[in-house]
Formats: sequence, structure tokens, C-alpha cells
Amino acid sequence: MISHLFPKEERFDLISQINRASASISANLAEGSGRSSNFDQAHFTNMSYSTGLETIDHLNTALDMKYINEEKYTELRIKLDAILNKLNSLYKYQINNKETLKKKV
Repeated sequence: MISHLFPKEERFDLISQINRASASISANLAEGSGRSSNFDQAHFTNMSYSTGLETIDHLNTALDMKYINEEKYTELRIKLDAILNKLNSLYKYQINNKETLKKKV
């Protein structure tokens, strides 16, 4: 958690946005996992990916405002980039997989 690095006046603004965006990554995946078609699942995977990009934007702002240093930013970007790469692979699999849960039921 990086929120302790931020000034108190940011606790309800940028920190809140970072927390909500990062939590939405997994929430979108969870919602999509309950969908029966691969295309519906892929839609929510794409939303997760987009929310990851939103999180990166918030981290860029935190870096620009000097709320976090370059080292912490790089550490978080490496982790987010790994997550985004996995989401991209999952999305491609979902789009290209012809065997859907709908067909199996």
C-alpha cells in the first residue's frame, strides 16, 4: 500500500481513485467469469485491462506530483505491466476459443 506516502490532503482524492481502479481490475474479472459466452467474458477482461491502464495513469499523476519516487513507481509499473500482459493473453484466448460454456451446458 502506497497511501502512507501521500500527503493528507490527497487521502480522499488520488488515493481513493487508485484504490478503486486497482480493485476494479479483479472485480471486472470476477463479474466476467460468471458469463457463459467467451465474448461476454472477453468484454469484462477488456474492462479489467482498461482499468489497469487507468491505474497506471493515476500512478503517473502520483509520480508527477512527487507523491511517490521513481523507484516505487517502477516497482508498481512492473507489477501492473505483468498483470496487463496476462489480461491481454486471457482476452486473446477468450476471443479465439470456440468452445464456450454455453455450448457445454
